[in-house]
Amino acid sequence: MDPTRPDLHLGHTVVMRKLREFQKLGHKIVLIVGGATAMIGDPSGKSETRPALTKEQVEENAKTYFEQMSKVLDVSEAEVVNNADWLHKLNFTELLQLAGKVTVAQMMTRDDFAKRYSEGKPIAIHEFFYPLMQAYDSVAIDSDIELGGTDQRFNTLLGRDIQSAYGKKYPQLVMMLPLLEGTDGVVKMSKTYPEHCISLTDSAKDMFGKLMSIPDTLITRYYSLLTDVEQSELVKMDKEIESGSINPRDIKMKLAHMITEEYHGKDGADKAQEDFINVVSNKGIPDDIESVKIDAEGINILDLLVKLSFVQSKGEAKRLIQGGGVKLDGEKLSDMAYTVKPAMDVVLQAGKRKFAKLI
Repeated sequence: MDPTRPDLHLGHTVVMRKLREFQKLGHKIVLIVGGATAMIGDPSGKSETRPALTKEQVEENAKTYFEQMSKVLDVSEAEVVNNADWLHKLNFTELLQLAGKVTVAQMMTRDDFAKRYSEGKPIAIHEFFYPLMQAYDSVAIDSDIELGGTDQRFNTLLGRDIQSAYGKKYPQLVMMLPLLEGTDGVVKMSKTYPEHCISLTDSAKDMFGKLMSIPDTLITRYYSLLTDVEQSELVKMDKEIESGSINPRDIKMKLAHMITEEYHGKDGADKAQEDFINVVSNKGIPDDIESVKIDAEGINILDLLVKLSFVQSKGEAKRLIQGGGVKLDGEKLSDMAYTVKPAMDVVLQAGKRKFAKLI
């Protein structure tokens, strides 16, 4: 997992949950933190070159990865390694030898590279090295099987080829796992789209609320990929939703509680559910609403939303306002140049679940 951002999300846990199954069967699992590969960025599915990260940015992002992984895996029984430990040690001659084991024609069979080339979009040479570096990881740890999402097909299969090129008689097997869609139900859950992402570092309240926001069409898919509910139960659930014999909201709430409990405990999940029902269903305001003191000079509403971490960026703040998702004392705010002044004593609401008392 490349530490391009400081938090893991539920999409990452699809692979981690499968690793946990291997772990329970007595297999040794190796978790690779991409300290070197993150500095390039995986071009899989990208329509343009990703900005490079510095060594310091990568190290800062990776600080809490071990703790986050421990929420799913028994990390005391796993080996956690950083591919910077071997990739940064390769000299230029060794790097050229690695590059010589793959052709440009092979690289261009990747859908994203082929698409960008046909559209006349630039492909930087260093992007060709990302799959090579990931493939070399398989040589470095001498893996027997590699797990990854379906978007990693090219990279993981290249790992087999590179292992063979370096003399491994029986190269690794590859297990592809489904990608989890984000809360919009369209694009895969990704750190690139934080507004549709459910992070393992989210509070219980935010995690529960985001899970309740997924489309009904994703309910059984989330159950399938994120819980241990039996397949027969999922088939039954699908039929009940389709026939209208059960309210999808009730099944979704059970799902939200189940997943939130896994990461925040039963008490955290119970409180998150109680708050959700109060705020969303009963149109109430949370009991634990935060009071925020506004400076004398005031602050632009876009800046305030970012400062409070209600949104990730001003762009997201604008979209939220345009969609009628920002309110002051229950009144929708449409003016993006609006200045919040001190001592207004109003309640700011962003979306359905985020509140602050402005004083």
